[in-house]
Formats: sequence, structure tokens, C-alpha cells
Amino acid sequence: MCKICPLFSGSEGNSTYVKTKNLSFLIDVGRSCKQIENSIKKNGFNPYDVKFIFVTHEHSDHTSGLRVFAKKFGTKIYTSKGTINALEKKNILDKQVKYEIIEKSGISIDGINIVPFETSHDCNQSYGYSFILNKNKAKISFCSDLGVVSNEVLNSILGSNLIFIESNHDIEMLKNGPYPWYLKKRILSDIGHLSNNACSEVLSKLILNGTKKFVLCHLSSTNNTPEIAYNSAFKALENTGIRDFDLYVAPKENIGKINISI
Repeated sequence: MCKICPLFSGSEGNSTYVKTKNLSFLIDVGRSCKQIENSIKKNGFNPYDVKFIFVTHEHSDHTSGLRVFAKKFGTKIYTSKGTINALEKKNILDKQVKYEIIEKSGISIDGINIVPFETSHDCNQSYGYSFILNKNKAKISFCSDLGVVSNEVLNSILGSNLIFIESNHDIEMLKNGPYPWYLKKRILSDIGHLSNNACSEVLSKLILNGTKKFVLCHLSSTNNTPEIAYNSAFKALENTGIRDFDLYVAPKENIGKINISI
């Protein structure tokens, strides 16, 4: 049994808690240490159980609480070489923080194979991750902060039992919204963020390859709504003719709303 709980999701901060029989870890720490700690407790878990943090990239909405949390709980950080370099420049990593580069060949920890894949985003070297549980062969993938789903990304996440995937913005809301043009251009680019339309297109391929559980994440508070993102994804999934699936939207802050078991 594996439990997956999105703690925070969106432009204000991102973090997901994963608990297996023998191991608990986080993907990103994008809120303060105190907020992450409190959220873990409110969702029924123990922050002292967290042994590892897998970081997707260096942007603050994924790392703002990383330094303090890692020091307080003695948690080891895994991420790409490019992200390590960026975190060192931001003084997030030092001799008091345990960290290690995870190569694309992946690693195995306590019965879990962790395989990273590169994503297309405007940072040093962003990663998505697939976690394969050896005991029941369940596969969980995290795919966020990417302007386009490359062949590498798609091939890496195909066949997952559960996928967290970005559904950041509604294109028309973004184009007609309050953001300055340079920011709109960045978000719409291949190194920006995935739109509802692009996400829905990928979901159709994923469900046809066996995935039945989906969590839409990293929604924009300004250029999207949970209802718009959900409806876009739901329609795309239903149009495949498959009705047996679970679709969730990760909330900005999760207080017992979503706790998925695999």
C-alpha cells in the first residue's frame, strides 16, 4: 500500500507527500518549513518520517522551505546536477544539508526504483520523476512545470498507475488576463507551463495505455479554475470511450481533501 497526498499545489508553492510501507518522502518543498510540517500533520502523517526530498527544479515555489526543512528533519535531498548547482548559488545547500545528484539512470531505495526524466522548463535542469514500487510494481509519476510534453516525458510516464500532471492555465484566460505580455509569452512557450488543452491531449494517450488515476496540479490562480481544468480533462478522458478512471484536482492547500492509495 502506498499513500500519496498533495500538500500544496500552484504558483504559491508545491509539495507532495508519499508514504509507502517502509519509506516516506516529499516531492518539492515549496512552502515554508512550518507550513509543510503543519500540513503533513494535518493530513495524518509525521514529518519526522520523511527521509528524502526529490526536487524538481530550483524555482522558489518548489524550494522555499527546502533548506530549513532538510536541516530540521535531517532529510536528504535528491535532484539533478543542474538543480544542485542552482541551489548552491542560492545558498540553499551547504555542509549542513545532505544532498546527492540523481542521474537519469535512476536509483533504488528501500524497494522503490526512482527514475527521473528531464522536462522542458526555464530553469537549470528540471526533472519529473517516476517511482516504481518493486513489491506490487505500481508506478507513480510526477510531471509538472513543463511547457511541452516531449517524447522523453511521455515515454517515461506511460503505463503509470497514477500521474500528477500540470494543467496550469486556460489559454484564453491567460491571453485576456492581467499578466504583462512578456509573462504571457513565457508561460505559453515550450519552456513555460502546460495548458489545459495540452494536458488533456496527453491524458487521452495515457488512459489508452492503462493509467486510471490522474491528479491535475500546478493550476494558476489567475488564469485557470479547478472547474475549468477538471472539465477539460474529464471530457478528454471520456472521449476515449473509457469510463473507469479517477480524476482529481490538487488544491492550493490540502487539508484532508485528497489522500490517494495505490
